[in-house]
Amino acid sequence: MISQVTFARRDNRPLEATLFQPDGDGPFPAVVSVHGGAWTSGDRTGTADLDTALREAGVVVLAADFRMPPEARYPAAVDDVRDAIRWLIAHASEVKTRPEAIGIVGSSSGGQTALLCALLPAADAPLAYAALCWPISDPLARYQMARAKANAKLVDAHDAYFGDEATMSQASPQRIVEEGEARALPPIIIIQGTADENVTHDMAQRFTDAYKRAGGEATLHLFDGQPHSFIKKGGDEAAQKQATRWIAAFIKAHGSLP
Repeated sequence: MISQVTFARRDNRPLEATLFQPDGDGPFPAVVSVHGGAWTSGDRTGTADLDTALREAGVVVLAADFRMPPEARYPAAVDDVRDAIRWLIAHASEVKTRPEAIGIVGSSSGGQTALLCALLPAADAPLAYAALCWPISDPLARYQMARAKANAKLVDAHDAYFGDEATMSQASPQRIVEEGEARALPPIIIIQGTADENVTHDMAQRFTDAYKRAGGEATLHLFDGQPHSFIKKGGDEAAQKQATRWIAAFIKAHGSLP
């Protein structure tokens, strides 16, 4: 079943999400899904291919919208996604999951937002695990790369969301892990294409290594020759299916319920 829900309100504006529920009695593992778009564009439909595949694999998915510039800057998206996590926890029995089986999936800029929710969870919005697809785990490094490549679109998006480099550093999962500021280190999986021109070539590996050094469990799957956002229809079908299988297996392993 697929339905629409309002999970929070900001100044009387509803924040909407699409709820993907598997067939059967459950209980199922569940995730909040956070879309990409360089923090400034896109909506919850951007992850529909992956969200649908996870539903078919037996995972409850809450694909959430969140505020973006010019309406709101960082950390608005993080606050909104935390509210989506709270909604899923509060409605766990209704959607056939349990609070301890809830994690998060984030893609690209949504991976940075998802990581902040996982590393710095609110007391009432903990996460059991996180799956990241080509995450921007070091926003400052990506900003510097975009400037070096004269990628005005990405530079403008960083400026619109974060405002300045100091905020990019403050909001960097890489820095948070390296400097020991993380309040939690749930198990993570990272999916990354080696031909991704939207991230620095070493970003996924650097974050995985830092996470392990900090004592966390991290698995990195590199997909040779795959670009940014390759788990979308129209690309390499074999790579899409393998990545989706690994994500679903990871979620089931860490969100398993008796």
